[in-house]
Amino acid sequence: MSMECQQTDQRLESRMSQISQKLLVLSGKGGVGKSTVAVNLALALQRAGKKVGLLDVDVHGPSVPTMLRLSDRPVPIDEQNLLPVMYRGHLPVMSIGLFLDSSDSAVVWRGPMKYSAIEQLLRDTEWGQLDHLVVDCPPGTGDEPLSVIQMMHPTAADGAVIVTTPQDLALVDVRRSIRFCQLLKLRILGVVENMDGFTCPNCGSHYNIFSSGGGRELAAKFKVPFLGSLPIDPAVVECGDSGAPVVESHPDSVPAQSFAQMAAILAGRQQ
Repeated sequence: MSMECQQTDQRLESRMSQISQKLLVLSGKGGVGKSTVAVNLALALQRAGKKVGLLDVDVHGPSVPTMLRLSDRPVPIDEQNLLPVMYRGHLPVMSIGLFLDSSDSAVVWRGPMKYSAIEQLLRDTEWGQLDHLVVDCPPGTGDEPLSVIQMMHPTAADGAVIVTTPQDLALVDVRRSIRFCQLLKLRILGVVENMDGFTCPNCGSHYNIFSSGGGRELAAKFKVPFLGSLPIDPAVVECGDSGAPVVESHPDSVPAQSFAQMAAILAGRQQ
């Protein structure tokens, strides 16, 4: 190993050693609400009194800056360190999206460039001491999530939170994501089932638009924890679009309470 590679590994290990628990939020496919879960879990953990950072390494679809209205915020640089951008002064956030000219910019990179960008975010971001770092990973089982997991070893990611929706089409891809974690010996901390039914606010009728219970059944099949389900709630979409996630803007709502329960479970598993 070259001296430069050794220095990179040492710097990365030093960064990660200051973080008690690294949580990778993964999904087998896009469109299941992975970024929504990552953002709200981070805020729920923080509301529980934890020191939390949020890292978005979704190269081709970095949603976090848009969801938190941070897209126009420059990334502070201190010597060789990238300093996280602060959401409302209390949640440190880093994302590849913060380096793009606009939210409409397309990232047209091959594998080595994506690897280098992810490595730089992990190696150079100065988080300081954290209880939890929530990492919003790209969907699928390709280069980007593989790179994140491999770079965190031997400091190790502490586990994955797998996000799915209830229908079979999503569950097929999520099963691959679970196998992916097992092959890489990454502990699965739990499965989250998003978009689990809709209750009409006018008549109270409940509709399972995307079926129901698939995430729970998946967790049981693979003998991994089931963290909980999240209903379809227009407030979650509205809050994400407005830059005020539901955990902060509607803390007493059903989705916010579900995130709080998930955060309590994950914080309880912190080693």
